[in-house]
Amino acid sequence: MTHPSDRPVVRQPAEQRYAEELAALAFADQGPRPAGWRLSPRAVRMFICGSDGDKLSYEWEGTKKKAPISRKFYGDDILVERSVIGLCGNRGVLLIGEPGTAKSMLSELLAAAISGTSLNVIQGTAATTEDQIRYSWNYALLLAEGPSRKALVPSALHVAMNAGILVRFEEITRCPPEVQDTLVSILSEKVMMVPELEGDDRVVFARPGFNVIATANTRDRGVHEMSSALKRRFNFETVPAIRDLEGEIALVSEESERLLADAGSPVTIERNVVELLVTTFQDLRQGVTAEGIQVEKPTTVMSTAEAVSVAMSAGLDALYYGKGKVSPAELGRHIAGAVLKDSPDDLQKLKHYFDVVVQKRAKGKKGLWEEYYKARKCLP
Repeated sequence: MTHPSDRPVVRQPAEQRYAEELAALAFADQGPRPAGWRLSPRAVRMFICGSDGDKLSYEWEGTKKKAPISRKFYGDDILVERSVIGLCGNRGVLLIGEPGTAKSMLSELLAAAISGTSLNVIQGTAATTEDQIRYSWNYALLLAEGPSRKALVPSALHVAMNAGILVRFEEITRCPPEVQDTLVSILSEKVMMVPELEGDDRVVFARPGFNVIATANTRDRGVHEMSSALKRRFNFETVPAIRDLEGEIALVSEESERLLADAGSPVTIERNVVELLVTTFQDLRQGVTAEGIQVEKPTTVMSTAEAVSVAMSAGLDALYYGKGKVSPAELGRHIAGAVLKDSPDDLQKLKHYFDVVVQKRAKGKKGLWEEYYKARKCLP
């Protein structure tokens, strides 16, 4: 019988997916590191931003190897450095930005490199309660034996404090303010009280390495505003959308290929097809093309994550219904699904983009743009 750990999974966490790179960095890491950290800040930065082709010598499963560290976050390297330094201190770090700007991915990578696990997560929702953040109880044991350490069910925050690791708080502003403020005293004092218990079990002291890295969407401002007291306990880092065309092409290519490989789809997407997709997203995101043509921005966020989703859908379409190679036709069949989320008017904006921008490029550049314009008939 197959052991559960040997079964394939849809998506591995960063610490498993990049286990060899983390081992290489730990093997070569000579830098000073904060208490409780697996890697030094310099090595954490290299894990996320890559080694620029420089190869590290290391040992993996008894074999000596030499390989570069891949870039995983295509954005502002200084933002990564500030986030790492922020987590060294006594404040938490809040990554804030538009949806789909890789805030959660950056949070996951930081947790994997610093603490060795990215699975210690609180998912913020409108239904998140204080118990889910602090601790809860096994009510069968609670009724049978009364409050005890055995009956206590630790939360991700409780685990992080005991183990001296990071806890990720996703979508913190989706939680009601009174639930968010559970973190105020914990971030200040690094102590959690469990009044139901007695003796040493009554107080949980955070161990070195503990901190909170949270994420929030700018579009959620006004849903539940953070209190000024909680804001003072976080360093705010704004994660912008990728403006660099080459960087976004590289990220979309890498992520879509990984997702297609995980799905067992032997499909590759050529760079010029990805460039077509990313150019469309940047034009609609910015409201102006490279030629200076003004276009209406859709109300939905034309994020890099949505571009990856379109690329993956196009890849699966090419595999199951096409010729096994992604063409502009597959992109045209699926781009509407990324645009039509918030307002039906966005469909007209997308059609206008095809009629004004794509048609002009089809006449001038021909090739892929010509094929792309023919896909306009696939729009709903």
